[in-house]
Amino acid sequence: MNTKHPFVCQIVGFKNTGKTTFLGGLIRYVQQSGLRVAVIKHDGHEFEMDHEGTDTYKHRQAGAEGVAIVSAGRTAILEEHSRPVIGLIRHFQAYDCVLLEGFKQENYPKLVMVREQSDAQLVQELTNVQGVAVWKYHIDWARSHYVDEKTIQIFPADASGPAGRWLLEQIQKHKAGFQTEQS
Repeated sequence: MNTKHPFVCQIVGFKNTGKTTFLGGLIRYVQQSGLRVAVIKHDGHEFEMDHEGTDTYKHRQAGAEGVAIVSAGRTAILEEHSRPVIGLIRHFQAYDCVLLEGFKQENYPKLVMVREQSDAQLVQELTNVQGVAVWKYHIDWARSHYVDEKTIQIFPADASGPAGRWLLEQIQKHKAGFQTEQS
């Protein structure tokens, strides 16, 4: 059996550093290249995707710990428990790339969002940092601060092109490495 494994990359940063905006640009860039992308977002609060009055809401209120709703083009599954990231990634194994928004402590390749210079502390604190996405008014500071751009790439946070090209390159390397392992 030939099981496919997606390339996983994390977009991390403090609140309001532009993670979702940056992620949207990356998603569009990769998708326009003909590849399939999935996103797993961490939410530090209790979110509510289902709303009062819907059938699935009524099922959950009646005690169902898991509900799914399926149409011709969409599936949603709501469960009353948290799942480990690795299990969610396995669910998306048919995709070319899984982007994680958040989950700072996971050990996948990371792009760190830096809106203010104080945000840069994450680069030192986290593991497997591959790049820093910096808002344009901090680009010169980042280039002088991260002298060794061979290990830590610097990307403009408001443009998906450079980071998108990097991500596509990582996906292709991952696919090539996985195909070699399967041979």
